[in-house]
Amino acid sequence: MAYKETHNRFTELWLRFVIWREHNISEKTCLIVLALVVGILGGFAAQLLKYLIHLISGALTSHFSTTSENYLYLVYPVVGILLTTLFVKYVVKDNISHGVTKVLYAISRRKSRLKKRNMYASLVASSITIGFGGSVGAEGPIVFTGAAIGSNVGQAFRLSPKLLMILVGCGAAAGIAGIFRAPIAGMLFTLEVLMIDLTGMTVMPLILSSVAGATVAYVLEGYNCEFFFSQSEPFITSRIPWAIVLGVICGLMSFYFTKVMMVMEKMFSGIRWGWLKILVGGTAIAGLVFIFPPLYGEGYGAINNLLEGDVSKVVDGTFFYVDRDNVWFLALFIALVALTKGLATSATNGAGGVGGTFAPSLFVGALTGFLFSYIINHLGLGIELSQKNFTLMGMAGVMSGVMHAPLMAMFLTAEMTGGYNLFLPLLIVSALAYLTIQLFSPYSIYTMRLAKAGDLLTHQKDKAVLTLLKIDNVIETDFKVVHPEMSLKEMVDIISVSNRNLFPVTDSEGKLKGVVLLDDIRNIMFRTDLYRKMHVSRFMSAAPAHITVDMPMDLVMETFDKTNAWNLPVVDNDEKYIGFVSKSKIFSSYRRVLRHFTDD
Repeated sequence: MAYKETHNRFTELWLRFVIWREHNISEKTCLIVLALVVGILGGFAAQLLKYLIHLISGALTSHFSTTSENYLYLVYPVVGILLTTLFVKYVVKDNISHGVTKVLYAISRRKSRLKKRNMYASLVASSITIGFGGSVGAEGPIVFTGAAIGSNVGQAFRLSPKLLMILVGCGAAAGIAGIFRAPIAGMLFTLEVLMIDLTGMTVMPLILSSVAGATVAYVLEGYNCEFFFSQSEPFITSRIPWAIVLGVICGLMSFYFTKVMMVMEKMFSGIRWGWLKILVGGTAIAGLVFIFPPLYGEGYGAINNLLEGDVSKVVDGTFFYVDRDNVWFLALFIALVALTKGLATSATNGAGGVGGTFAPSLFVGALTGFLFSYIINHLGLGIELSQKNFTLMGMAGVMSGVMHAPLMAMFLTAEMTGGYNLFLPLLIVSALAYLTIQLFSPYSIYTMRLAKAGDLLTHQKDKAVLTLLKIDNVIETDFKVVHPEMSLKEMVDIISVSNRNLFPVTDSEGKLKGVVLLDDIRNIMFRTDLYRKMHVSRFMSAAPAHITVDMPMDLVMETFDKTNAWNLPVVDNDEKYIGFVSKSKIFSSYRRVLRHFTDD
């Protein structure tokens, strides 16, 4: 009872404070302050996630042998997935996978509202998954966590949906900036991946949040970069053609990685029994990690080995340790690790683990860039490419292709490695990788699911506004329904009490059979001699098309354009009549949403 009274008292005081704020502090000023708060909280959340992952992973693997195989690799990933599944099922009680996609969906369809439990659920679940060896990244979960922090802080202050969307972006930016110590990349992630427009209202909050998140990381971890990289060899202009080739290869690798992820996701979604998913996915990831230990967790150790020039360390803890000095075996091993990373990542998520594809794309990119330069150097062509430089360029290239975010990929790679002197080749590889994957897929790995469902919010104002429109809000139901067996007399009686000139025709089950236009029967509606002889089935006509209740609004507009109709009937999935949608109602709603969408 005491707790309830205290809670009620606190709620009352908080409501008074919020009302005071609404009367005394403008929304823009409030947004700036809250962006800073969200940035700090997002930075701490990122640091906590990294700490938990390293704590669990270090405790489990610190004693592992580097000169022979480690059989516990067959156990840890399965245990991690099992613990994560139990946590999600019995504690969270919600689906928290695909965090970035869920943030995009919340922005597009749920007015940027995320649940309170999303502020901790992904953080705990992903630390267990990754710490125990799940081959996924922590960045997707921290984006989800940061976005949830921003959303709930904004909801607590009763901000409008537009400002709430900005705070969601601020939380996501802070998460990325905090986990990588990369403030510019954090802001660019929000702009390119979450597709929030850079306007006068969004630029300052995003900058503040990103800087705050990165500052927390600098204070707690120091000013060292995420990956150790020392540029011992300058990039010279004669290497530009090789950078161009690598950009195309990274684009193709990005498409391969994305395709594998989508195919595997579809396969796991077809498995209905949860325990079978754990068995199949857990067995797959455990077997892959046992054969290829670099697939364990985020794989950042392998990236550091390549950047430091310790290539042979990639085969530590495997059957193949004795072959670590064989040039072509090493190349084959790295190629197989890069090609199986997508399988390992999708198996982890498909089995019930929680993690993102951010780190896997970095991992695959590093291996791709290194392998490209490594093979060129050993072909006897008399060409010596910097393996460290090309490893860095590969990271930017594959990330750019997978996420369709070339600017973010370039700045993130430079910020988390200190490779600022490689801006030109990073830009070349990122841009070409992005252009290459565009030939195969217009959507990133995050937006592909939403695009198929018509739920994707984009930078294109027309498409964005149509996405924000919901068909439920434009359906009109004040039409008088008639039936095929009705006589002309009954039809005239209905016309006399209707203020519409259009009448849907349905059968006894409510299924749409056609329509009656007043203009089509105007010449016979006063002929009393036909009142009993003629029935609706004689003069009704087929609708030029019909709209389904779950049809995306852009397809609705396409249907109107193709038919030149002004009104179209709406039916459910069983073809039962619901109502009509008119162009005028859509245009009116479109103008209203557009004004809100573009208002700074």
